[in-house]
Amino acid sequence: MRTKKNKNENKDRKKVNLQIVTVTILFIGLFVSMMSYICYYSVTNKQELINNSYNSRQKMLIAKNTRGTIYSKDGDILAETITQEDGREVREYPYTNLFAHAVGYSTNGRAGVEALGNYYLINSNAPLSDKVANEVSGEKYPGDSVYTTLSVELQEVAYNALGVYKGAIIVTEPSTGKVLAMVSKPDFNPNEIEALWDGLVEDKDNSILLNRTTQGLYPPGSTFKIITALEYIKENPGNYHDYHFNCTGSFTNGADRINCYHGQSHGNEDLVKSFAKSCNSSFANIGLNLDRKSFQSTLANLMFNEELPLKMNYSKSRIAVNEDSTNADMMQVAIGQGTTGMTPIHLNMITSAIANKGNVMRPYLIERVENSTGTVVKQFAPSSYRKIISEEEAAALTELMTNVVEEGTATRLKGLSYTAAGKTGSAEYNNVKEDSHAWFTGFAPAENPEICVTIIIEGAGSGGDYAVPIAKRIFDAYFGT
Repeated sequence: MRTKKNKNENKDRKKVNLQIVTVTILFIGLFVSMMSYICYYSVTNKQELINNSYNSRQKMLIAKNTRGTIYSKDGDILAETITQEDGREVREYPYTNLFAHAVGYSTNGRAGVEALGNYYLINSNAPLSDKVANEVSGEKYPGDSVYTTLSVELQEVAYNALGVYKGAIIVTEPSTGKVLAMVSKPDFNPNEIEALWDGLVEDKDNSILLNRTTQGLYPPGSTFKIITALEYIKENPGNYHDYHFNCTGSFTNGADRINCYHGQSHGNEDLVKSFAKSCNSSFANIGLNLDRKSFQSTLANLMFNEELPLKMNYSKSRIAVNEDSTNADMMQVAIGQGTTGMTPIHLNMITSAIANKGNVMRPYLIERVENSTGTVVKQFAPSSYRKIISEEEAAALTELMTNVVEEGTATRLKGLSYTAAGKTGSAEYNNVKEDSHAWFTGFAPAENPEICVTIIIEGAGSGGDYAVPIAKRIFDAYFGT
């Protein structure tokens, strides 16, 4: 007959066994979940894993395959690997400084297309027969080639037009997001990157390795009036054309004062003229009357303080607008000054969205990947990110931007074989009023946009005087005039 003690011992043993089984099942479940996640991550993030410098698989591919060639959209060689007589491989960039930041470099780390396309460049999809022939001859397999969206002609025009100035130019196709040209200065010769590296890294004053198109944060100045005007239109959809303001050359609210550029008095203005003449006083007045909460929502939808749909390295544009923003803050924000910082590519994306009926496309630099025989192994297609403004708002902003060209600060683009729409900017960046960055952002033709151009020239002055002529040279080259 079982004693009470034995019964209790059996109960305790069963309880312990149940706990052990439960813990075992839990650990098995966790292990299976972890392995499933690792497998899923490996499949969906294959490129990132192989591109990781700690991954030995990358080293094996580099040892087995010759790094592929990078081409322009028209088939010009932008980067290729040359095998010298002693067997040493050297990466050559025929256009030297021209594509320094866009194509980048593949030693001392990677940047530009060399980084974006690294996975494809170090892999080889050559036919099996060709690989066998290479094995027999003791040669490495030919890596796949990357064809970019970049135009040598537009890149040269933009590069030469920027001249000795520091700054950035980004040229895109608004309907697709293709990057046609990307210039950042100061630049470097990627053929000499190893020899120049230490000096480039130590040069903090010029930040030569920084791609200013995607990583340079600047006050947007009057180009930001596109966004201020958008918010005013959103809040006054039926009567924004009724807006009127009398500009005397400055605007005062309490102790705060905003001056128009060079103190110019614009007189009686509606919204169209305020925008075309880039009237600071009028837009400071508009800024005071905007709904802070609504404006904050609009800015978030326009990707401020948020991630951008970019695969290249970039900086997030920053702005501070909320229900607690002061009148002084709103006056500065409305004209693109204060603490607002914006990248040229972000401004280009917003401008492209206006040209594309409110729909912003994901910018991309790689068109397709081909193997050594010219067979396409990967084709990239345009991809919509999201709609950031309505079609009606895009049309209203296009009207405003067209008037900037017809009777405002960008009249150098008037009366040409093509129509254009845009916005200039002169963004102050220190306490010296004369010091300002020159901006332009716009597209052409205005009625059926094919090309979008965004330009910043550091410390040049007026956007109308310095950035617009550069835009004209790029538009002229594109339309063949």
